[in-house]
Amino acid sequence: MLRQFRARVAAETGAAPSTGELLAGRFAEIAGSLTVCCATDGNHGRSVAWGARTFGLPCVIYLHEQVSAGREAAIVRLGAEVRRVGGTYDDSVHRAAGDAAKNGWTVVSDTSYEGYRQIPRDVMAGYAVMAAEALAQWGAAPPPSHVFLQAGVGGLAAAVCGYLWQTLGAARPRVVVVEPETAACLFASAAEGKAATIGGDLDTVMAGLAAGETSLVAWDLLRHGADDFMTLPDASAPLAMRLLAAGVDGDPPLVAGESAVAGLAALICVRRRPALAAALDLDAESRVLLFSTEGDTDPVLYRELVGRTADEVRAATSDS
Repeated sequence: MLRQFRARVAAETGAAPSTGELLAGRFAEIAGSLTVCCATDGNHGRSVAWGARTFGLPCVIYLHEQVSAGREAAIVRLGAEVRRVGGTYDDSVHRAAGDAAKNGWTVVSDTSYEGYRQIPRDVMAGYAVMAAEALAQWGAAPPPSHVFLQAGVGGLAAAVCGYLWQTLGAARPRVVVVEPETAACLFASAAEGKAATIGGDLDTVMAGLAAGETSLVAWDLLRHGADDFMTLPDASAPLAMRLLAAGVDGDPPLVAGESAVAGLAALICVRRRPALAAALDLDAESRVLLFSTEGDTDPVLYRELVGRTADEVRAATSDS
């Protein structure tokens, strides 16, 4: 959002503004002319709405019919206009792109398609920050041997994969991409050897991963950098959520949402299947890196799946 706003101001004034000037509202008139939009399963659109509010930009977020009311409410609270679209996430992506073209809006999407690549690449650069932070916390210990990465369109998985590859080189971990079995466009891409699109209603409890069209920018990297692709049944996500909420092996309880736990659920599934673990070179000596990528983004659903509210889990964390 910062890059888009700064570029617009520079184009109209002839000088690139500082971040402080943009935050201070010095270019409010230009901000009012820069409408941003995107489609979302809930999380990315929430971040776009937050960024728009931060800089005073008009914002329109497209939600498909399966996005929960709780996720919609979180976006509305940030001041964005929400438009509902029938069908799947991919239908809302197409609607956002079409409306943006007609109205002169800027699409700030985490997925890429023909003719639209640079902004998703910027988003992926942002995702890479968490990989940098993870390695910094990892310290001088031997690097991770495996990383299990949850994926929707693939942007987040590709960003982490690329950063670890660039930073660790030949010592990079084995990259396992994980998707819901009902929305596995990257699994299909790996099988077909090209960026794939899958059909169906894409309905999954792991709502942030419910995508049927592979991001082209993400696939450009994952087709070379990912080692394995696997899918998960929906039932595995709530089990992993409850496991983290209870605390594992003395670790404090952790609030992790449905999409956040796909990597952990996949790791558990692999460890329970000796042949699969052997195929992935995963054993008791492996050093596995996982990322929890959302909290209770839908508080009502979180309580339904875990049996406690996120606040109750956090209170247990404080007690421990």
